[in-house]
Amino acid sequence: MSRSTITLYGLATCDTTRAARKWLDAHGQDHAFHDVREDGLTRGLVEGWVKLLGWEKVLNKASTTWRGLPEADKAGIDQKRAIALLLAHPTLVKRPVLDRGGALSLGFKPAIYADLFC
Repeated sequence: MSRSTITLYGLATCDTTRAARKWLDAHGQDHAFHDVREDGLTRGLVEGWVKLLGWEKVLNKASTTWRGLPEADKAGIDQKRAIALLLAHPTLVKRPVLDRGGALSLGFKPAIYADLFC
């Protein structure tokens, strides 16, 4: 796959994102990296992820960011509110998001990446 067909979305400081990047490099998978904190997210991108994966999977409720939100922001969460929170706080995205030309996967496990690429 060419560099333009694989994009890894995550945080440069996230251990899981770093492991995924290291795996991709070690296995010769050229990819672009998009730091969600530094580069931001667009509504279209987040809505696409939510449509394909579901907001419940994209929104990382185990994150430090989620735990730090006011209870009012977390109460009664639904798709519309989840998208708004993801856009306001990109660090709420479960990381990393791997986009292989429109085929998406969340998180990183070496065995799963091996299945995807080998």
